[in-house]
Amino acid sequence: MLEEKEIVIVGGGICGLATALALHRKGIKSRVIEKATYLRTEGAGLGIHSNGWHALDQLGVAHLLRPKAIPILSFREIFLSNGTQQQESFKDAEFRCLKRSDLLEILAENLPSDTIRFGCQIVKMESDPITSHTILHLQDGTVVRAKVVIGCDGVHSVVGDWLDLKPTRLFNIRMVIGFTNYPEGHGFDNEFLRFRGDGIRAGRIPINENLIFWFVGRPPTPQDATVLKESKLLRDSTIELIKDFPDEMSEAIKKCDLDSLTLISLRHRAPWDILLEKFRKGTVTVAGDAMHVMGPFIGQGGAAALEDAVVLARCLAQEMVMNTERSGKDSSKWKEGVKEEDEEKAKSKRIEKAIDRYVKERRMRILRLSTQTYLIGTLLQTKSSVTKFMSFIILFTLFTTIAHHTRYNCGHL
Repeated sequence: MLEEKEIVIVGGGICGLATALALHRKGIKSRVIEKATYLRTEGAGLGIHSNGWHALDQLGVAHLLRPKAIPILSFREIFLSNGTQQQESFKDAEFRCLKRSDLLEILAENLPSDTIRFGCQIVKMESDPITSHTILHLQDGTVVRAKVVIGCDGVHSVVGDWLDLKPTRLFNIRMVIGFTNYPEGHGFDNEFLRFRGDGIRAGRIPINENLIFWFVGRPPTPQDATVLKESKLLRDSTIELIKDFPDEMSEAIKKCDLDSLTLISLRHRAPWDILLEKFRKGTVTVAGDAMHVMGPFIGQGGAAALEDAVVLARCLAQEMVMNTERSGKDSSKWKEGVKEEDEEKAKSKRIEKAIDRYVKERRMRILRLSTQTYLIGTLLQTKSSVTKFMSFIILFTLFTTIAHHTRYNCGHL
């Protein structure tokens, strides 16, 4: 069976749904294909800074999400080696921690009901030499011919592989994350609290008056393959790991929701790859983690994906909507007297230019984010004092204002 689609978005995660919603707000229909058979709402907390809330405002869903997460007013870090503390106020910014499931559900609820198609796995991609369209072969035998393909399919991106993007790299850091619910209220301040120990960092962020998101970052261990299969083992091993941390962290993990426990291997796309990669082939591109997966050290992975959605939809709309308005015709109809193949190729060229504008606008933004997270990750994982020193110098030379990344504005949709 052959299907014809204007835009196909591969991946039904945060970036995929946000991109579909951004296009929908611009009057452009798209189809999201997701290999899972359901909306994958697993995952824990997602910190969203001011730049991410601006993107959510542009998508028209921020007002639905703000009531689900309390504003975080400050950040405090405690160094366990000497007891010193660093504190930063968020009074002039907006920072909240959302449940990933809340964000996904709100994005999905605001899309037309026929936008997402579940249970669709791509087995082959190819380019139509006549029209320059992309042909997607799905596992169930369906063939989809799309004028635009956007890969929002995460770290192990099928679309990224088709674009010949270099493989992502592993940090030598694992992250244990989870939720803890306090039925009578947790009583914590509206602050992001982080403890820094010897090679281990742990922290918590309140989501509401009863629920907190917590994390523990630590090096990989030989036992990871075993504890990954059993939530109780993962919980108990994490408690043992932070036995010298304040009791409030151990208690939070002890009372956690076992179903929310996750052990994550942290990946990143190297900054030099961000600088040099060609993120477009024909009318195919990528966004979100498929484009720029980064460590969680500055809390921008999710927000950067939301920014991608806004910028990409804006660039595509300038060609797919504005050209239609200038011609006074529907975008699916072509000028009389011109061969359909020639008109299809002409439209593809316009879309290619739109994608190039998107890539150009996003490249320097994500290069800065990726460089900052790469340097912080290097500081955390290396044992070399020389490497630590050099990373520290470069970090504070390039990023004199550490939180400058939160003030970015991706513009109007």
